[in-house]
Amino acid sequence: MSHPLTSASGTIWFTGLSGAGKTTTAQRVIELLKELPRHSLLLDGDELRSGLNKDLSFDRASRCESARRTTEVALLAAKSGSLAVVSLISPYQEDREYARSRHAEAGIFFFEVFVDTPLAICEARDPKGLYESARRTDNKSMTGYSDPYEIPTNPHLILTPDMGTPTQLAQVVLQSLIAFLQ
Repeated sequence: MSHPLTSASGTIWFTGLSGAGKTTTAQRVIELLKELPRHSLLLDGDELRSGLNKDLSFDRASRCESARRTTEVALLAAKSGSLAVVSLISPYQEDREYARSRHAEAGIFFFEVFVDTPLAICEARDPKGLYESARRTDNKSMTGYSDPYEIPTNPHLILTPDMGTPTQLAQVVLQSLIAFLQ
């Protein structure tokens, strides 16, 4: 019998604050999928900002456009038979709802994972020094600090730091996804 994830095409969308652990967990998901083997594509917000979304700033309109572009690339990957694994702050509910509805229109699953890491932990981690910079310069576009992050209203899964290591969290994601697909 084949594994439920070897043929399912869709998107796993990680959302949360900078430093929440989205990308680290998404990378572990990719590693676990390779073991199946299952082709997947990581769409990381930072990597997208260095290329596809290089022309965008951090105002609301640009953040919405970033999420829209990411949605469309995820759909292209899913339509080609891959699992798209998105790691994007995507701070606005309307953008995540857009991604969900575009996937529904295409008949492709969308699985939203909210990485619910408290701001204090994100600030302590601060792998890119963004919170420190925001405090120093009074940056008005730092999500969770001076710009809003709208907590997801209906995620498929909520991960918190006390649930384990990134590898354990990735296992929870895949187990939850399998249950979601059945």
